[in-house]
Amino acid sequence: MKKTWNLDALYKSFDSDEFQKDFQLLKTRIQEMTKWAKENLKDSHRPGEKLKKVIGDQEEVGTLMRKLMTYANLRAATNARDEEATKYMEKINKAITDLTKASVLFDKWLKEREDLKEVIDASEKLQEYEFYLMEKYKKTRYLLSEEEEVTIAKMQETGSKAWSNLQNVISSTLMVEIELDGKEQKLPLPAARNLAFHKDPEVRKKGYQAEQEAYKKIEESSAAALNGIKGEVLTTTKMRGYDSPLQETVLKSRIDQKTLDAMLEAMKESLPKFREYYKRKGELLGHQNGLPIYDMFAPMGEADMSFTYEEARDYVLKNFKTFSPELERFTKKAFDNEWIDAEPREGKRGGAFCANIHPIGESRILSNFDGSFSNMTTLAHELGHAFHGDCLKEEHLLNSGYTMPIAETASIFCETIVVNAALKEADKKEAFTILEANLQGAGQVIVDIMARFFFESKVFEIREDHALSVQELKDTMLWAQKEAYGDGLDHNALHPYMWVNKPHYYSAGLSFYNFPYAFGLLFAKGVYAEYLKRGEAFVPEYTKLLKATGKNEIKDVANRVGIDVQDPAFWKSSLALIEKDIEEFIRLSKEL
Repeated sequence: MKKTWNLDALYKSFDSDEFQKDFQLLKTRIQEMTKWAKENLKDSHRPGEKLKKVIGDQEEVGTLMRKLMTYANLRAATNARDEEATKYMEKINKAITDLTKASVLFDKWLKEREDLKEVIDASEKLQEYEFYLMEKYKKTRYLLSEEEEVTIAKMQETGSKAWSNLQNVISSTLMVEIELDGKEQKLPLPAARNLAFHKDPEVRKKGYQAEQEAYKKIEESSAAALNGIKGEVLTTTKMRGYDSPLQETVLKSRIDQKTLDAMLEAMKESLPKFREYYKRKGELLGHQNGLPIYDMFAPMGEADMSFTYEEARDYVLKNFKTFSPELERFTKKAFDNEWIDAEPREGKRGGAFCANIHPIGESRILSNFDGSFSNMTTLAHELGHAFHGDCLKEEHLLNSGYTMPIAETASIFCETIVVNAALKEADKKEAFTILEANLQGAGQVIVDIMARFFFESKVFEIREDHALSVQELKDTMLWAQKEAYGDGLDHNALHPYMWVNKPHYYSAGLSFYNFPYAFGLLFAKGVYAEYLKRGEAFVPEYTKLLKATGKNEIKDVANRVGIDVQDPAFWKSSLALIEKDIEEFIRLSKEL
């Protein structure tokens, strides 16, 4: 079975007639949209006709942009030295920047439409886009002048986007020098980081030490990139009138501060229980002062929970079937049609992601599969994202975009399906192994996310005053880890360079891309609890919930299944399920 993806459904190459034709069409349509906007968005005459024209243009151009940019991004993700991909990413970004003028003219025109709701109600076509248009209207309060918006967009090409590209290249091409099996080797960074899951404790520690040493080669460049990006974000958020980058993220996430505060409150209260888990794991591995971070992902238990790629596929399919045949069929299609790039290799981006490609009704999944139980559940996670995209493929493009917090719901729901199904079949040894692997993931999504939230908040605070040095960034990361993990981790073996390898820090458009993971985990736990209560009858409701995510506020999506996300009690009830797993882990650890 192939472990690399096939992108032919998008384009066969950058030189193909299809790619070149679409690229030229994109540039032409952007020019036409800009010309039309200049000529027609000067007054309030015929607002319904103008709205329908803009909606149609945005659908067409958005489809072209999505196809072209996704293809370039996917090519670059698997080969950081793909010069054509880098070149076309820049070209497509420039074309998108040229669209800014038309977008700003429309937003300015929309800002004056106090009668927008009445105009929408008068047209069946516009009613299909009501949420999109009303949301856009609300956001116009943060709109700058046409000249300022165009200037910012152009400056970002040589600012935050350039810094982001630099960080991607230097981290993707970084080779880690390490001695393994008596031989000096050079491993790509993702492969070196995967040593954290190795069974041999010496290999895990060597991998950690070699990784720390390798970061010294790119620490100054990474710090420059991070400072440049965060500085730009602070400048633009102030110009637009946001109180802070966090406020901007909260508003764009379709949640509210009350919801975020309720979740963070519950998370902080749960930290002591997670620390019990880390301390117990440390004790089992022979550590007395908390768990060294290089042993955080150490496999536990005597059960052999490793998988070949084919075994992982079969395991996921079997367990997805326990939820619904529809999910199983979809997942089989993803494997059979070569939607997944699974093998680690030099130049390939680390970690995992799913790209939902609405214009072709498909997805592509990147992973760095090494056979661990954790990597198997990562496949299930990314396939959940892909299923979410499949649920939205019949929606209009402009109604298919969901925000970061809700984005993790389907993925973590699918992880939960796999883990819970596996636990039902497991004996004590297997249950211990599965439970520990699951808690590894939960700890990352709750405790490590808390550390990342602390870190990014502090970085923005300091960046207001000055650019952070490498040492300040390292010290801030260590402080954040201590705040979140407490005595659960050995403070003499933390990870001061964690800010280097997390790509989300290096996107100006994704500030605080940390708490959405916690939201997704805990919301998915709540949704899964509803499934357990209602059984098979809940399956179609779950699909409807996912279909609603593109054109509803998150609280309204949650209300569909009886969840109040503004109530701390909901978040605490979801965390209680994880705390129960921690107690079971500790109990089993004393019996085995």
